[in-house]
Amino acid sequence: MSIADNLARIRAEVDDAARAAGRDPSSVRIIPVSKYHPVSQIREAHAAGYALFGENRVQEMVAKHAEVADEGIGFAIIGNVQSNKAKPVAELAAELQSLDSLSLARNLDRRCAALGRRLPVLVQVNTSGEPQKSGIAPEAAVDFARQLQQFEALDVRGLMTMAVFSDDEAEVAACFTRLTDAQARIRDALGGGYDELSMGMSGDFTLAVAHGSTCVRIGTAIFGPRVVA
Repeated sequence: MSIADNLARIRAEVDDAARAAGRDPSSVRIIPVSKYHPVSQIREAHAAGYALFGENRVQEMVAKHAEVADEGIGFAIIGNVQSNKAKPVAELAAELQSLDSLSLARNLDRRCAALGRRLPVLVQVNTSGEPQKSGIAPEAAVDFARQLQQFEALDVRGLMTMAVFSDDEAEVAACFTRLTDAQARIRDALGGGYDELSMGMSGDFTLAVAHGSTCVRIGTAIFGPRVVA
């Protein structure tokens, strides 16, 4: 199947999952994850109506951005960002979904303020408890959200997580529930906000939608297996 066909199928599955949960399908966006995939495939997805693509590595985002910047295509960083990569993120990224430290927030805020822009960001939460994964602990979410209020150039829109990779649906669903619980606690503490929940990938996105995801990040189911250089 073509990339356009894959996108249409996934959109239909997302819509069905949303309706089954009593939700408006338009409340769930799809971000095609283009990491390790060529610009030619990004252009195919763009022709099918998608303009924002997920990238894990800042260096790869920079290279691709240079090729497509004048084509109406933007990139969301969904992987861990080290402080020495804050500059290109502040300058080029359309969105950051993996904010997980105050030092990075401070660095990005300073750079974005100097550029006169506000960067949409999501806070990454490690809901699986796996040490190899980035993200703040769920129990630290409220305090972290409070501290982010000092950064005026960061448009903090919600939370992101990567669920445990497991065939056990209950284990995966528990990760999603931990994120929605963190969202509820933040909303109670701050009086609202944090409407975005980015959770769900190729293997679990319908379950994520059922648990309230507003953004699913789909790579393999759209573009096929990754080719890593």
